[in-house]
Amino acid sequence: MMGIKQKDENSAGGLHNTLAAGTNVKGNIITETDFRLDGQVDGDINCSGKIVVGPKGRVVGNIISTNAEILGEVEGSIRITEKLILKATANIKGDVFTQSLEIEPNARFNGVCNMSSDMTKKTKAQ
Repeated sequence: MMGIKQKDENSAGGLHNTLAAGTNVKGNIITETDFRLDGQVDGDINCSGKIVVGPKGRVVGNIISTNAEILGEVEGSIRITEKLILKATANIKGDVFTQSLEIEPNARFNGVCNMSSDMTKKTKAQ
C-alpha cells in the first residue's frame, strides 16, 4: 500500500495513518484520521484530524487540517482551523492561515500569516 500504514489505535484512542520515510507519493491525500508524514508528498493533503510532518517529511502542495505540527519542509499554503506548531527544524515556504500559531526558535517561515478566529466559527457552524 505504498508505505502508508493505518494503525489501529494511537494514544488518543483513535485511528491514524503513517507515510514512512523513503516513500514518495505523487497525488492528493485525503484522510479523516490523524496523519504522520515522514516521506514526501507532491500534492495536496486534506486531513480532518491532526497532521504531523516529521523532520524528514516534505510536502510540495497545500495542507488543510484541524491541527498541525511541522518539523520538516512544506512548500505551499497551510490552512489550519485550530492550532499550528512550527518546530525548530521546520522550513515553510508559503502562506499560513490559522487560529493559533506557535513558532519555536530557529524555525524558518517565508510567507504571509493570517490569524483569525473566524475559521473555527465556520467549522463549528457546519
